[in-house]
Amino acid sequence: MGSELTPIDKAKFVAAKQATEYVENGMKLGLGTGSTAAWFVTCLGEMVRDDGLKLTCVATSDETASLARQVGLKVVSLEEARWLDLTVDGTDEFDETLALIKGGGGALLREKIVATASDRMMVIADASKRVAQLGAFPLPVEVVPFGAAITGGLIQEMLIGMDVLGREAVLRMEGDTPFVTDEGNYILDLHLKHIGDPRRISFMLNQIPGVIENGLFIDICDTVIVGHGDGKVTVRDFTNNSAEIHHYDVRDDDNIFMDIED
Repeated sequence: MGSELTPIDKAKFVAAKQATEYVENGMKLGLGTGSTAAWFVTCLGEMVRDDGLKLTCVATSDETASLARQVGLKVVSLEEARWLDLTVDGTDEFDETLALIKGGGGALLREKIVATASDRMMVIADASKRVAQLGAFPLPVEVVPFGAAITGGLIQEMLIGMDVLGREAVLRMEGDTPFVTDEGNYILDLHLKHIGDPRRISFMLNQIPGVIENGLFIDICDTVIVGHGDGKVTVRDFTNNSAEIHHYDVRDDDNIFMDIED
């Protein structure tokens, strides 16, 4: 990424900066996966370096763990941390109820485990991730490699009669071979186009043999921070039913994220 911030870069930057306002010295934090979460991780590294903040972090992927250590954060296992004060992560989609689709980066299993082991989950996103109805983004489902094609067929059968507009289940690939998660599993991306009842589909997916977890995060996220290209940030907090608007003055020479790839 070059030195000049694009509008999307600026949106991610201001969302990440706003999320750091909720971080306090001594906290145990869950660190999400993906380009937006990476900005938050780098902001934390700045705070540790410049302000002497003491933080203990649990990463949701090997990639995030590597970045966190690179910027000077202390990374431990979830077993060592035991419980977290706050998890901050990105999202692929979110709706008005703060239901999410996650897993575009392939870390949905660890992300869901870490989020549910936290007092609070906060999502940071640019405005494009907000949708009226979940489903335009393919729904990731993590499955065991053994019999993955059979699992995909069972999923497609289960979707008959569900409130969806598509039932295609596509094995995620990385070049000529299946994409493999940090836990050694495969991902099936479900092209549903519309998810009328996310709670029901989430429950039904997890009853299918071979399915480990799905990318629907329901009743997990407490707060969504949405960044905009003009520096505006909106914060919606379900814990106290509040909404706030903030503004940041973002200059291109403020870019501390030159080495982070989108």
